[in-house]
Amino acid sequence: MPNSDLTKATVDQSALSAIAGGYHGAPFDVLGQHLTERDGKQGIAIRTFQPQATSVSVSSGGKLTPMEKVHSDGIFEAFFTRRKKHFVYQLDVTLFDGNVYQAEDPYRFLPFLSDYDMHLFIEGNHFKLYDKFGAHAMELEGVAGVGFALWAPNAERVSVIGDFNQWDGRRLPMRSRGDSGVWELFVPGVAVGDVYKYEIRSRNMGYVVKKADPYAFSAELRPRTGSVVADIETYAWQDAVWMAERKERQRLNAPISVYEVHLGSWQRVPEDGNRWLTYRELADRLIPYVQEMGFTHIELLPVTEHPFDGSWGYQAVGYFAPTSRFGSPQDFQYFVDACHQANIGVILDWVPAHFPKDEHGLSYFDGTHLYEHADPRLGEHQDWGTLIFNYGRNEVQSFLLNSALFWLDKYHIDGIRVDAVASMLYLDYSREAGQWIPNQYGGRENLEAIAFLKRFNEVLHLDYPDVLTFAEESTSWPGVSRPTYVGGLGFDLKWNMGWMHDTLEYFKQDPVHRRYHQGMLTFSLLYAFTENFILPFSHDEVVHGKGSMIDRMPGDQWQKFANLRLLYTFMACHPGKTLLFMGCEFGQYQEWRFAQSLDWNLLEYPLHQQLRGLVAALNHMQQAQPALHQLDFESRGFEWIDMHDAENSVITFIRRAEDPTDFVVVACNLTPVPRENYRIGVPQHGFYTELFNSDAAEYGGANIGNYGGVHAQDQSWQGRPASLDITLPPLAVVVFKPA
Repeated sequence: MPNSDLTKATVDQSALSAIAGGYHGAPFDVLGQHLTERDGKQGIAIRTFQPQATSVSVSSGGKLTPMEKVHSDGIFEAFFTRRKKHFVYQLDVTLFDGNVYQAEDPYRFLPFLSDYDMHLFIEGNHFKLYDKFGAHAMELEGVAGVGFALWAPNAERVSVIGDFNQWDGRRLPMRSRGDSGVWELFVPGVAVGDVYKYEIRSRNMGYVVKKADPYAFSAELRPRTGSVVADIETYAWQDAVWMAERKERQRLNAPISVYEVHLGSWQRVPEDGNRWLTYRELADRLIPYVQEMGFTHIELLPVTEHPFDGSWGYQAVGYFAPTSRFGSPQDFQYFVDACHQANIGVILDWVPAHFPKDEHGLSYFDGTHLYEHADPRLGEHQDWGTLIFNYGRNEVQSFLLNSALFWLDKYHIDGIRVDAVASMLYLDYSREAGQWIPNQYGGRENLEAIAFLKRFNEVLHLDYPDVLTFAEESTSWPGVSRPTYVGGLGFDLKWNMGWMHDTLEYFKQDPVHRRYHQGMLTFSLLYAFTENFILPFSHDEVVHGKGSMIDRMPGDQWQKFANLRLLYTFMACHPGKTLLFMGCEFGQYQEWRFAQSLDWNLLEYPLHQQLRGLVAALNHMQQAQPALHQLDFESRGFEWIDMHDAENSVITFIRRAEDPTDFVVVACNLTPVPRENYRIGVPQHGFYTELFNSDAAEYGGANIGNYGGVHAQDQSWQGRPASLDITLPPLAVVVFKPA
């Protein structure tokens, strides 16, 4: 309780006690300057809470006015007999050790968020929230500081805490913006680089928690969990040419081959404690490698800030912050910029399906289940131990949509790959009976998540029509990559998980048994054009005991490498864009380990070096040959020559370009038996160049082939006017093109 002599305050002592106790929800009603009356005189009272001070004075117009201590816990007040409210002043604060410093009063400043911002936020149509929420360095009335804004509708009091106020949640309580649930405060003197959190006191039984900023642009390196004030506006981008050409480079008829990368394990620095490469070091090393390999895009496993390395980034707490493991936000901007200057697109893995339960994150944010469903039958992923977003709340949708837009806007990201879409679409995903709640029509579809995904694609493509969206969707949900106006989800491309599963299942068979499984290899062409597919051999296929790609191939060492060359060449010639996880391109033997570098030492051995050369050659061939990319998603771009020769385990087909006279002929021999005088029908006469042979010696093969090409014979075959009499190398693909 206040001392008996501290009775001159012009406001009720209970309000002062609430401020000092940290449970006053409207600090601007008490602190700052207020028109009031004392001893029958009208004037202005200025109040400040400085529990660390022995005395405080108001400094204005060169005059110093001592303040009276009106509450024993450190609330001071000065009264001025003047009628003009909102005049400029500073506070001279004397500490217990005798030191004096001058400070601006956060409670003399007007709100910086507009009513229109609040209106758009509430209705879920504010698509620049990241320019408003979070922590932004700014100037108000010529004073430098940081504006903080947060959504916490069930909070009784929210405060900014950090080193700048000794992490004391009583010191900087924020202004409530009424029914919006938004809290804001401009704090003078806070600057870029300062660490902060929000202390939230809930209306729910006085629950108090310290939270990281959901809209923070940067965070401390784990295991620390503070948010960091960051500058993301001043980086000088040098990628204008790429941005101008991006629309052409990312058309669905353009060549797209993706290198999937986990930045923490692509390469490390063993001589320096096995540390990670920084974003800038990755720019120097990774980008030239990707250029050499011929990939058009890099896809990054999530770089959104995450507390647990073992989640690989898929359990994020910082949806607006590139992880500090590899550097600052500007360092990540530099990395993306360098990619673009090297004509490489950047795709970001993004996870709107779930988030972790870490106390400093989004879970139980303001003492209520704010971002997640309260009912675990709707709000918890039992397999992953994570929480599911409540897509039915406008504010949650706004948070997620703004996150996606943020990466496109502030970091020039070229594509968003949405993780775990199947888990969003189905209410009963990985649940037993009784563990889920049907939708309003009694079905298993998550109607709110479906609506969100459609809106996500509509909003992104409206503002960024040249950006690609990818769905990792593992079921037969129809129209994933079809426009929303025809009932689709609106993605540009869908991961072809069925093709991946069937193809790997086929390739693990001993070649002597493959004749009985040929349908697994050809089945994908029955549905290849129902969606815009990308063919993925991703990180998920080389973890959790599945074995590496080379290890999954049957046979001795030569056959393993031959099979893998065959597999990658078949993928390059199959309709669809392609994706390959790092390390798979050179045949890493061990499964991927997120805490270690790839086994780059394997490139000392010829077979690994030659396999990498094959992957680079395939990427360059895909880009050079219109027939291998222009009609990836149209049935007129593919024709079977023969899919029925299961006895020999051979398939042959044609890929065509927009110009129907531009085509390639592909022949795949899925056994280790060379086949001479193998006849296939072709559309026209003339000489056919052997464009590619996965059995070439330069790729580690036996160099069996067709001596550069073969003339078509005037012998109709398989319903075609001419035919080729070719040699099929063992476990290999040969590609021909009419000269």
